[in-house]
Amino acid sequence: MWKSFKTEIKPTPEQMQKIHQTIGTCRFVYNFYLAHNKEFYEKQKKFLSGMDFSKWLNHCFLPSNPEYTWIKEVSSKSVKQSIMNAEKAWKRFFQQQSGFPKFKKKSQSDGTMYFVKNDAKTVIPCERHRIKIPTLGWVRLKEKGYLPVSKQGYVIKSGTVSRKAGRYYVSVLVDMPDIEKPKCHGFGLGIDLGIKVFATVSNGMVKKNINRTKTVKKLEKKLKREQRCLSRKYEDFKKRRNRKKGEATRQNIQKQVLKVQKLHQRMNQIRTDYINKCVNEIVKTKPSYITIEDLNVSGMMKNHHLSKAVASQKFYEFRRKLEAKCKELGIERRIVDRWYPSSRLCHACGCIKKDLKLSDRVYRCPCGYHADRDFNASLNLRDARTYKIA
Repeated sequence: MWKSFKTEIKPTPEQMQKIHQTIGTCRFVYNFYLAHNKEFYEKQKKFLSGMDFSKWLNHCFLPSNPEYTWIKEVSSKSVKQSIMNAEKAWKRFFQQQSGFPKFKKKSQSDGTMYFVKNDAKTVIPCERHRIKIPTLGWVRLKEKGYLPVSKQGYVIKSGTVSRKAGRYYVSVLVDMPDIEKPKCHGFGLGIDLGIKVFATVSNGMVKKNINRTKTVKKLEKKLKREQRCLSRKYEDFKKRRNRKKGEATRQNIQKQVLKVQKLHQRMNQIRTDYINKCVNEIVKTKPSYITIEDLNVSGMMKNHHLSKAVASQKFYEFRRKLEAKCKELGIERRIVDRWYPSSRLCHACGCIKKDLKLSDRVYRCPCGYHADRDFNASLNLRDARTYKIA
């Protein structure tokens, strides 16, 4: 079984420079492949694969253009992986699974550095406090004992080094022994996701909205101040006519951008950590199946009054991690259609209340049944007859 691990690293200044150089080269090659393939398709009406572009780049372009030999100074595996990522973006576009591939911009793309073990005999060494990455050497880990150690028989197949908000992370793919799947109980669970309350489970478990806590509100307030400060610096930079003062302002802008990025990263980590804890707590009850609703998140985002609240809940990430955890533990995951009237359906008599409003937080039925709106929806999802197994 393949399992991924991600943790923060602490590289030296020399290693940071090498990471920046590799990420910049990979970004250039990615954009170069997109532009060259677009021009090639317009002329010959053919698609140039990533393998053919790699051969053309190494045997035709670089020998005739010696000013681009700096591409060879970084890991060839990282450059090749960036080409294959661009090829995947092209294929997704031709299959109408996504839009036209976009060029990567330095200020908007943090980028990644891919590495893999060189051959089948060698391994990527990993100890309790450090990991040996090809072309970088030994890199210290900030979280000790999290990554599987090589001496215990774990094999790291590949990994990536990424940079985000001034911090560096390593993600590795490890060959792990299969986990013995626990015996599940005979009951099932229905989960209703919402905005006022993040998740309501049919067994009575209620998960609050983390975005309404004091910590997140304080960070959002601080983020507004830092963004206003960044906006003022940009406006001041436009008015500068003195070159020396303009250079100093540009450096201050980069410092302020890093402050804003760190606040965004901090809020993202709080929300992701909360989702991980919610998923683990739900799965630990060992149900035989879990039913959730196929929410139309893109349609919900069109409501400008609720778009920010919907985006901060991260429904897709919750669904993705729940799916991975259920697959790992052998729990059946059911998906109910988005048009299923889970909130309007009475769990007692089965009648549908068509005049139910979003402001009605208590479901009251003429038959005498009344319950919390979200709890009633979770019960209906648990007992749904029509579903799709994911």
